[in-house]
Amino acid sequence: MTYYDSTPDPQTQPDFYTSVQSKRLIAWFIDLAATAALAAVLTIPFLIFGLVLIVPLLFIPLIWACTGFVYRWMTISSGSATWGMRMMAIELRDREGRTLDSQTALLHTAGTYLSFAVAPLQLVSIASMILTDRGQGLTDMILGTTMLNRGL
Repeated sequence: MTYYDSTPDPQTQPDFYTSVQSKRLIAWFIDLAATAALAAVLTIPFLIFGLVLIVPLLFIPLIWACTGFVYRWMTISSGSATWGMRMMAIELRDREGRTLDSQTALLHTAGTYLSFAVAPLQLVSIASMILTDRGQGLTDMILGTTMLNRGL
């Protein structure tokens, strides 16, 4: 059983959790666009060096996945939120209420990618974000992280 002594209680401090699920979804789309743009830029060298167009197109999913992983890990490590999360004024906190360190950000990113890779895990994660008081996904529940509105 996990105790949340230092994070806001959703029953007594609901403002910390208001609209977090919808903000999280919008942030995900913002981050998706940001990583797509970064991956596109990283694909340009393949074209410059004269490789046939089909070769870079085959590697775009891998480049995008790697770019997204590093982007998510680095942005969460540096401010406990990706750029999309920052734009939506939400952030991740650990069970002590602290911002995420690099190791926890790495684990959170790896857990998120694992959930995306295994469809049933992603469905369970989405359901738990919708149904739990703290709006936690599966990775959040395992790591004890919580998404909160920032600046309250």
